[in-house]
Amino acid sequence: MRKGFTLIELLVVISIIALLISILLPSLSGAKLAAQGIVCGSRLNQIGIALGLYENDFPNQLPQKAGPIPGGGGDAIIGALFAGKKGQLPFYGINEIGASGRPLNAYLTDFVVPDDSVQGANMELVAFESPADKGAWNTGVPIGGFESTSSMYDLIGNSYTLNDHAPDANPFGEDIRTLVPPSGGKKPNVIDTTSVVVVGSHPIYNFDDGYDHEMEWYGRKPRQDGIANMLFLDYHVEVSVKIPRTLDGVPVVRTDDFTFLPTPDWITRYPW
Repeated sequence: MRKGFTLIELLVVISIIALLISILLPSLSGAKLAAQGIVCGSRLNQIGIALGLYENDFPNQLPQKAGPIPGGGGDAIIGALFAGKKGQLPFYGINEIGASGRPLNAYLTDFVVPDDSVQGANMELVAFESPADKGAWNTGVPIGGFESTSSMYDLIGNSYTLNDHAPDANPFGEDIRTLVPPSGGKKPNVIDTTSVVVVGSHPIYNFDDGYDHEMEWYGRKPRQDGIANMLFLDYHVEVSVKIPRTLDGVPVVRTDDFTFLPTPDWITRYPW
């Protein structure tokens, strides 16, 4: 007669299985984050190809779109409007300017983007959605239920943003414009295209406005340095680039790995 397992033996086996799961889960979670980061980097590569095609048609000019400043202050270039879909945020034209009004879309899609005026025209554009996009715990928008978001792609219409300004400690405006003039137009001369970021996942601005937006996309935790993926002006991509925390309350605008600034003396030469 075959003897069955005793209760103690079953409990031992269950305990071993639980222990193995507890050991494996962090590894599986880390592997998932790494895979998401790689896909995100691949999408930045595709954006880089599209940027090259765009600059063939518009030499020395990045795709850019202006949106209305709240309070009737005119229009301003909004970095995330360079591509993507219509977002949710009711400021800067983000919930008004959709796929046909965002200039890079036509260079990365293989179909005709319907006009924004067509009902239901706001399509999904997965090329501009990072699988690592976990939104922001602190968007900096204090009203309307937009204080936080689980997806920058849904909120802004794009998981990526153009380097149109350097991070600063001013929550009410952009002190230093970078690759796009304040009123739009051609980018400035750049000393080293290998180190200047042109497009990045939104965490490149994690410490913009003088505080932590808590964009924990790639496993980063609050009160730690940020992490972002970046496309550079020479069209190469770097993943998991560290974004240092603010230095004495001032966001870091350049490191040994990247810079927002077209030239090392850009800030002293500003305004443009």
